[in-house]
Amino acid sequence: MFQELTDKLEVVVKKIRGQGKVTDANISSSLREVRRVLLEADVNYKVAKKFIASVKEKALGREVLKSITPGQQIVKIIFDELVEIMGRVDSPLDLSGGVPHVIMLTGLQGSGKTTLAGKIATYLKEKSRTILLVAADIQRPAAIRQLQVVAETVGVPVHTEAGKNPVQICESSLKYAKKNGIDTVILDTAGRLHVDEELMSELLDIKKKTNPGEILFVADGMTGQDAVNTAKDFLNWIDFTGIVLTKMDGDARGGAALSIRMVTGKPIKFLSVGEKLNSLEKFHPDRMASRILGMGDVVTLVEKAQKNVDQEKALKLEKKLRRQAFTFEDFYDQLQQIKNMGPLDQLIKMIPGVKSSMLKGMTFDDRSFVRVEAIINSMTHDEKRRPGIINGSRRKRIARGSGTSVQDVNQLLKQFQMMQKMMKNMNRGKFKGFSFN
Repeated sequence: MFQELTDKLEVVVKKIRGQGKVTDANISSSLREVRRVLLEADVNYKVAKKFIASVKEKALGREVLKSITPGQQIVKIIFDELVEIMGRVDSPLDLSGGVPHVIMLTGLQGSGKTTLAGKIATYLKEKSRTILLVAADIQRPAAIRQLQVVAETVGVPVHTEAGKNPVQICESSLKYAKKNGIDTVILDTAGRLHVDEELMSELLDIKKKTNPGEILFVADGMTGQDAVNTAKDFLNWIDFTGIVLTKMDGDARGGAALSIRMVTGKPIKFLSVGEKLNSLEKFHPDRMASRILGMGDVVTLVEKAQKNVDQEKALKLEKKLRRQAFTFEDFYDQLQQIKNMGPLDQLIKMIPGVKSSMLKGMTFDDRSFVRVEAIINSMTHDEKRRPGIINGSRRKRIARGSGTSVQDVNQLLKQFQMMQKMMKNMNRGKFKGFSFN
């Protein structure tokens, strides 16, 4: 997420931190570089101009605190301004009001509305909401079937009606929800390749008939400034309540996230950060600013861990580690929990102090998890619990069974032995006083 933007800003921020004295000349020089980086990231030029002017005014007009250097203070001002343009405060989904509560998804075709409907359903289902997905996109032939597949995966019903127009389908879905005790209805409306009067009139009619509590504009985060311009066009027609940026796990330049709130005045509610239906993150302006500046996001990392780590298994694992009884079965369980937290490269970047420059040349292929799982699954119960018995012939059998090579099996066994040795040393207190600082 924002890899190129973060890489370039890290270089500029490093220079700024080295400033021992704040002058008009060195501030102007540093901020010219920041402005260039923002424009290259496809940030709206008016937003970039306002951002730079505000940072400069605060940097030159503020007394330097004795506890920090001038360069550090400028970085803090840049951080605060990034938070400001992205919204300052969190803006959660508004689920107040009558039942059923209606969430209407809007946006251009291809922005990811149908998949997002499933992700929001997953998110709300975890909060004990009952969900109905509504197939209101009858323009795209595969849209209804796609929503049905998504709904089956999430485990929620879909409302469809053959021969009805989208307004009638949405209106009747509310009656269905009331009759069946469903408290949340998500409308998957049609998109177009461009904004047109027919599309917007249809959305306005749906809005009048269903009175949604939330109207979310779904924007493709990969499109940058185009997403911002489309959002403005939609806003002129329909007063949406919030924004969701999709495809943020790709090589998004960051322009949409840094511009769309200030241009539209509407908050970003969620980021879609992967293909899985649980890969939806609540948007926090301060955490996003921290990520963009390469400072990590430990709060989100901890939240992901709390959500995906089985506490009972964690306690059992702790006892096993104390007894030095860690096995491949335990290792396999830990792999599953890490996989559920999201792509490995994204998780590592959330760790404070891990800079993008440190990760250059390193590959984080999540497919390697599949290879490791295959090797472990090809072991017998005894081999998983007592890896020391795995001799040459067993290694060949495991390699054949997992579709890997003997070298792959040897590498995994070597890594596992190193892990066991490290844990044994930790139990003996050999790492006492060790610090990562």
